[in-house]
Amino acid sequence: MADEGAGRRLWQGLTGPGGLVRPPSLRTDDNRSASRLELFFDLAFVLVVAELAIALREDVTLHGFLVFAGLFATVWWSWISSTLYANRFDHDDVVYRVYKLASMAAVVGLAASASEATGERFTVFVVCQLLLRGTLLLQYHRAHRHVPEARPITRLYLAGAGAGAVLWAVSLAVPRPAAFALWGAAVLVEALVPLLATRSRSDVPLHVEHLPERFALFVILVLGEPVAAVAHGLYDAKWSGAALPVAVLGFVLAAGLWWSYFDLAGARAKRLLGEAGESNGATSHDVYVFGHLPLTLALATVGAGLELAVVEAAAGEVPPATRLLVAGGVAVYLLSASVTTSAMTGDTRRQWWWPVLAAVVAALDALLELPAFVVIGALAALVAVVVVAGLAQRSAGDLETEEV
Repeated sequence: MADEGAGRRLWQGLTGPGGLVRPPSLRTDDNRSASRLELFFDLAFVLVVAELAIALREDVTLHGFLVFAGLFATVWWSWISSTLYANRFDHDDVVYRVYKLASMAAVVGLAASASEATGERFTVFVVCQLLLRGTLLLQYHRAHRHVPEARPITRLYLAGAGAGAVLWAVSLAVPRPAAFALWGAAVLVEALVPLLATRSRSDVPLHVEHLPERFALFVILVLGEPVAAVAHGLYDAKWSGAALPVAVLGFVLAAGLWWSYFDLAGARAKRLLGEAGESNGATSHDVYVFGHLPLTLALATVGAGLELAVVEAAAGEVPPATRLLVAGGVAVYLLSASVTTSAMTGDTRRQWWWPVLAAVVAALDALLELPAFVVIGALAALVAVVVVAGLAQRSAGDLETEEV
């Protein structure tokens, strides 16, 4: 009897209020920020982005870039899927932590197979994607059981993750070109779910303070690629005199991109997200989320191009493809920021000339074969002007932002 009483007290201690095992609950009304577990989880994605950039640097062709962009999109979506669940249901009990760490282990597997995902490590990459969806299904099933008011939303996510898992699994049994099409179909099917969820009648909104912080952290980890590129490039170039100016300007460019996002583009988008009314809330949420795919892809592309530019400058010649990676990446970044802001505000008349200028620099690079330090220097100067002009607008009250 004494043993039974001790066992009951132990069970109550584990499952009672404040215990290690607690049922999920909605967290959309809490005043909270990103958890330490989420920060730890993001470290695995740093590895994936780095491995994908390595593969791109080894194949700087249109085919190589398309493979890079496609794999980046699948990995980015895996991060989004986990983030959207945590945004609503992160209650940090031991079961949630186990699921999150299991997902992190799968992402480590993605990193270890990413550079050969379309070749020798095809099966490993697919299995890791299946594991991510398996843990996500378990999490949404648990939320479905314990949070009745969220069931319209959890049913959507269960259906989407389940359909995506089926498509990823089938891709193991079909020839490679068709398998890659199934990967894309899986991401598209799953990406429909948030679009439907934000328009659901269920009162389960996104947490509009937690979401921008999570995206800002992802942008930081992607911006780590350009910074690492400068360091790795200088090391591989043995601190060559020809490589040093390119590296310095590359760092200035990376710093300018950071400044432009956290003081202007990201800060403006966060302000608009918080201000979104009921009539435009769903549209603003969707634009904010999906607008970060081309934006972060562009930043990762800049990083891959910068390392090549530094190394190749030491060898005396930087091919046009390398210069276009950097110039095109900056142009797409600025374009993505402009389109996101325009779509969230409904104002399509402003902020288009910055990406147009960057596109002109990229075109001139292709036509005139300008030296790498000229192209990167011009891009760094362009981003610096964007930052100065934006800060001036903010000081004058013409641009409202919110600290990210």
